Amino acid sequence: MKLRADHIAGAAFILFGLGIFALSGDLPTGQLSMPGSGFLPKITAGFTILFGLLLALRAGESPAVSEVDWSGGKHALLVTIISAIAIYFYAQFGFIVTMSVMMIALLLIIERQNPIRAVAYSLGIVLLTYVSFVYGLKTPLPEFSWLG
Repeated sequence: MKLRADHIAGAAFILFGLGIFALSGDLPTGQLSMPGSGFLPKITAGFTILFGLLLALRAGESPAVSEVDWSGGKHALLVTIISAIAIYFYAQFGFIVTMSVMMIALLLIIERQNPIRAVAYSLGIVLLTYVSFVYGLKTPLPEFSWLG
């Protein structure tokens, strides 16, 4: 059997789903009529595992690992690094600051967009999202904390 790209991707999704199950194991699931805080993570993990399994089972349609073009690897690594930095600073700097800086960095560093347009677009999207969550959905988002 030839190892194919979708074998690896499917296995990664299965492991990721199992990790979600492990991390959300202590959260109460509740019932269908009154779901608990662990309900959505467990449903998400279940679908992640299911689709990972389907992907691995249909891997015969994907290219062999040795034939995969890795030219987008640098791009993916930069996106991962910028996202990881944003996750690290999210609680301290809040939604608006962190997401604005992250989007600006993604658009300027990776996509090489016009700086003025990148800043305007990023601020517009972040503010629209903030207003939608805080005022429309009544869901508080982390705010900037001077004390850390």
